[in-house]
Amino acid sequence: MIMAEPASRKAPKSNPASTPSSSEPTPVEEADLFKRALGGELAAYDELVRRYQERVYATIYHMTANHEDANDLAQETFIKAYQALNTFKGGSSFYTWIYRIAVNKTINFLKQRRHRAQMSLDDLDFNAEHDPDLVALISEKTPRREVNLAELQEKLNAAMQKLSEPHRLVVTLHDVQGLSHEEIAEIMDCNIGTVRSRLFYARQQLQALLSDYLK
Repeated sequence: MIMAEPASRKAPKSNPASTPSSSEPTPVEEADLFKRALGGELAAYDELVRRYQERVYATIYHMTANHEDANDLAQETFIKAYQALNTFKGGSSFYTWIYRIAVNKTINFLKQRRHRAQMSLDDLDFNAEHDPDLVALISEKTPRREVNLAELQEKLNAAMQKLSEPHRLVVTLHDVQGLSHEEIAEIMDCNIGTVRSRLFYARQQLQALLSDYLK
């Protein structure tokens, strides 16, 4: 299998308000690509990888805050998905299935990383200026409109890394990746009510962690 080139080492810019680009396959196109990939057509699977790799990479990056780890986990996700194509039953969209694999791999990785040295935040670039919901969390409640962006990014990323994996994931998928509650419920294998409550609690935690900016 010829895998697509790894995503850029710089985190892709995300916009929670954005919708899937027109280059993404429709359900019919996606189903056709999957059918051809299942039949052994490597070019069809490479096309699926090309269409989704940046979104999968961005999700993993916001969970790990490390470019190399995100690249490795994204590649492992697509390799594992290829090896398990015949287990996909079509109960959800292909990209939701891929996201679930990526999420599970990332959560397992984070559990293992707890036993290693404390991660460094030097490499973080959360691109907060492209996350209106999270910027609003700060800017709407403080007169300090001229806050230094670099400092804001550092504080925001540090706060995100202090959330539990489920809460960090739901904020990443909803506020950064722009997925719906229904899509997140499928990816996290929980009901919509759980997604909403986790999102609410995660935002409350971020407010508390960023209290210096909320005065």
